[in-house]
Amino acid sequence: MDTKEAIEVLKRIISIPSFSGEEGQVADVITGILQKYRFDVHRQGNNVWSRSPEFDAAKPTLLLDAHLDTVRPGGAWDTDPFAPTVRDGKLYGLGSNDTGGSIVSMLAAFIMLNRKPQAYNLVYLGSAEEENTGAGGMQRVFPELGRIDFALVGEPTGMRPAIAEKGLMVLDCHVAGVSGHAAREEGVNAIYGALQDIEWFRTYRFERVSELLGAVKMSVTGIEAGTVHNVVPATCRFMVDVRVNELYTNLQILDTIRRHVKCEVSPRSISLDSSSVPAEHPVVRRCRELGLEPYGSPTTSNQAVIPCTSLKIGPGDSARSHTANEYIRLDEIERGIETFVRILDGIIIEN
Repeated sequence: MDTKEAIEVLKRIISIPSFSGEEGQVADVITGILQKYRFDVHRQGNNVWSRSPEFDAAKPTLLLDAHLDTVRPGGAWDTDPFAPTVRDGKLYGLGSNDTGGSIVSMLAAFIMLNRKPQAYNLVYLGSAEEENTGAGGMQRVFPELGRIDFALVGEPTGMRPAIAEKGLMVLDCHVAGVSGHAAREEGVNAIYGALQDIEWFRTYRFERVSELLGAVKMSVTGIEAGTVHNVVPATCRFMVDVRVNELYTNLQILDTIRRHVKCEVSPRSISLDSSSVPAEHPVVRRCRELGLEPYGSPTTSNQAVIPCTSLKIGPGDSARSHTANEYIRLDEIERGIETFVRILDGIIIEN
């Protein structure tokens, strides 16, 4: 599978809507490519995967994962987001950058790397429901893959290895007051109570700052209170986006927050912890040898739910993700295929 074929496969993928939970037709495309190259294919829901033909349980196993789903198109697109369009060396279309480039680059690398024996087994996975961390995605399929010793998670990083990734918590906060007529000195205004806690979220600084990921970041991103102008609101709700570095767990951050604020705090999930890979890991060393400089990523991915050591890397640019007129450069796909092969060809890792 060369670059030309990979680009044509990506065009087919772009032309098929594959929102979270609706990736079945794209999984069918990946299935067809794998079968064309005589690989056995496994499916669970909209997740599709294949293993090295000469699978040896005594060897360590590496996973190549790229998610098949996309967000829904937003903003003002100049063209149909489902009509792949090549212009000035760029392939435009929904999911081209996030993360179609990784889907086809990893697929091509998987096929190439299996042309000769390696010191490891290789698994290719097109996973579902990454964009919404859905129950039918990685958390459902990972136990079916067998033991995985190391994973490369495909996301648009410009082929730089993200050796650390911030965790995520979304908090729903509730302040209770007492309703009353706004013209009289009565009631307890829930908005005023919320302001104190919102100010704490704005100004508090967690002590531990990561060299790779920086500080823990908390942002109040929405607020709701009141229905009519002359009633003191008895309820104020607001939500907080919390990005956690690798020096804390989500539970540690949550405990600190609850000790400092008066509002009721309900996390939507505490499972999306931060992750990191040791700088001396063979894959990280190989990346450095190839001139690929490691960094820390502020955005979340399937790394947050993969229960093994992992590294995030793929063609494209994260700044283009979830934007109108999303695109990936054709030469990024070519470089992605080449770089994945150069990283993994002949590498030795431990079980």
